[in-house]
Amino acid sequence: MSKKSGRGRVAGLPTWDRCAVMGVVNVTPDSFSDGGRWFDTTTAVKHGLDLVTEGADLVDVGGESTRPGATRVDEAEELKRVIPVVRGLASEGVTISVDTMRASVAEQALAAGAALVNDVSGGLADPEMIPVVAAAGAPFVVMHWRGFLAGGTIRGTYDDIVSEVVDELHARVEAVLEGGIAPDRIVVDPGLGFSKEADHDLTLLAHLDRLRDLGHPLLVAASRKRFLGRVLAGPEGAPPPARERDAATAAVSALAAHQGAWAVRVHEVRATADAVRVARAVEGARSERSAQAAPAAAAPDTAQAAEGAR
Repeated sequence: MSKKSGRGRVAGLPTWDRCAVMGVVNVTPDSFSDGGRWFDTTTAVKHGLDLVTEGADLVDVGGESTRPGATRVDEAEELKRVIPVVRGLASEGVTISVDTMRASVAEQALAAGAALVNDVSGGLADPEMIPVVAAAGAPFVVMHWRGFLAGGTIRGTYDDIVSEVVDELHARVEAVLEGGIAPDRIVVDPGLGFSKEADHDLTLLAHLDRLRDLGHPLLVAASRKRFLGRVLAGPEGAPPPARERDAATAAVSALAAHQGAWAVRVHEVRATADAVRVARAVEGARSERSAQAAPAAAAPDTAQAAEGAR
């Protein structure tokens, strides 16, 4: 996928004519964004279905918080949280992404009906992840990752944030390809907020074209993150709570869609669903005007043609 070839498609998933919307279902008691509102299986399934009604194209189900300082849950607990929700949503025909760093969870989620594995470590946290995903023939999200955030934002020092993230993602994609995952099943994610400060996240959003040059569809996951709180607070104020950052999230969704992102991952779907559709409509109007202008530009000037014939 070249810079000019659009947002691309992911083999094994539906194709959308615009930036897709990935709704988030956190089946955790300690999510930074919703504080465990969907921890119960029945409530989580209902929330996922509500997200689809509001415009989500696929739903990302996760059972382990990746916020800075979060403690990892054990494998049995993650399975207990995730698999029933995946099974319940799959039975309703929902396209599901499983957000996990464990190969065992990915494997069982795929068997239960998930269509995509979204691993924030890009396969680094569990050496069995890549073989499991390759064997299943599933699509895989490769996120930029520099390690667990148990101690907060770690290794967040960069000389050139865009070049370093692109280079590190490229190296990880090559490793994933060598592990047997097909190139048309790879999605890349810049990892906003992971080992990055607010200015890093903003700079990456300003240069999504460089990430698209990696040649794979791009997922942007900015929803409710700290950098948006910093932007909204301004230089003196306190950042608003995570759930008061949805309008800012929708703005990022529109910007990402305009820059050719394949999908955006968000907690509050309706505003982002509207935002990506508006971005697509503007893109369509631009394409239509360009098509109308092309014949006029290509036509020879009549007077000049006549002069040349003399």
